[in-house]
Amino acid sequence: MKCYSEMNKEELMSEKNALEAKYKDFKSAGLKLDMSRGKPGVEQVEISMPMLDILDSSSDCTEDGIDCRNYGLLDGIPALRKIFADILEVDVENVFVGGNSSLNLMFDTITCLMTQGIAGCEPWIKQEGIKFLCPVPGYDRHFGITEFYGFEMINIPMDKNGPDMDLVEKLVSSDEKIKGIWCVPKYSNPTGITYSDEVVRRFAALKPAAKDFRIMWDNAYVIHDVTDNGDKLLGLMEECKKNGNEDLPIFFTSTSKITFPGSGVSAMASSANNMKVFKNRYKYQTIGYDKINQLRHLRYLKDTDGLIAYMDKHKAVIAPKFKCVLDMLENNVKATGIAKWENPNGGYFVSIDVLDGTAKEVVRLCKEAGVVLTGAGATYPYGKDPKDSNIRIAPTYPSVEELSMAMQIFCVCTKLAAVTKLLG
Repeated sequence: MKCYSEMNKEELMSEKNALEAKYKDFKSAGLKLDMSRGKPGVEQVEISMPMLDILDSSSDCTEDGIDCRNYGLLDGIPALRKIFADILEVDVENVFVGGNSSLNLMFDTITCLMTQGIAGCEPWIKQEGIKFLCPVPGYDRHFGITEFYGFEMINIPMDKNGPDMDLVEKLVSSDEKIKGIWCVPKYSNPTGITYSDEVVRRFAALKPAAKDFRIMWDNAYVIHDVTDNGDKLLGLMEECKKNGNEDLPIFFTSTSKITFPGSGVSAMASSANNMKVFKNRYKYQTIGYDKINQLRHLRYLKDTDGLIAYMDKHKAVIAPKFKCVLDMLENNVKATGIAKWENPNGGYFVSIDVLDGTAKEVVRLCKEAGVVLTGAGATYPYGKDPKDSNIRIAPTYPSVEELSMAMQIFCVCTKLAAVTKLLG
């Protein structure tokens, strides 16, 4: 296959005609395939079904002398907090276990800082012109939270090492209106890259103009390897302590893509100073989250080693799906020179940059052929991708057979949109 930029007009027209014929065949097949969200597949959810039967008597409902059927224990079961402390590399006394959603904890955290403030500063809602840094492409639901509260969101370009730290350092040190930054540091959503040691150290050494600036460290994929050579992420809290900056980061994670997406457990952690503020809010918000569900998870996963071993079952299911996506792109798109992507060692997504100005058209063509993708632009604040190039592929939910068909369609649509634009 020839690179499209090297083709003359006649060759491009011939390629367009061939692609249109394939596309017509796909449309006539009446397919209905969904790759729009990072949902675990049925096989993954089945892995956790024994958890539902693990508590079968009242004596099973006690842990560390605590009757988990009753009120209390605001920050969660101690042994489960220990597991989260281990994977987040933080102190266990500063871990808080919540409900089924880390997104909910993140929303609550921003709400707390909006209404209560932190570090002796005025609540954010009383400060005019507040801003948030958003590494792009990034996670649409992060951007949704800050858009909901009226922050001005500032794009921070990402590369294979993480966010552009020259820009982050410049902005954070010079503008006290900048209150935070969203980060998915390991297997970033959607690019799948892991922040380099240098990037982590530079985050830990930030000197914000605002005392109430915070790093929202959403480590959603901290143990989600899909290869045997998983990435290593340097521990941010330990680096922050070296710089006297332990109040800077706030950590989040959950079991949403480990056990049951709608019925897992989430956790957050930060410094003792920060957690005092957050727990003071939570003591009014809840008497305690679902400890029966926490206990089910603890009994099933057992400990940190048990959790890590458990993730191998997910890897066995997911790895062939990632391979399918990457092989399809390699074999059908790479030689055309119209797209680029990372080959992630973990996480839940493959991020593809198609020819500038064609992402929306690719998504539209795919939808008409029966393949639903995340909307073009969703990986940028306000849904506005300035280059109209980024598309997030979520390979986990379909079967390998469905995924193979969906990727055939995606490759044809990517090439058809590109050749049409080049001819135009």
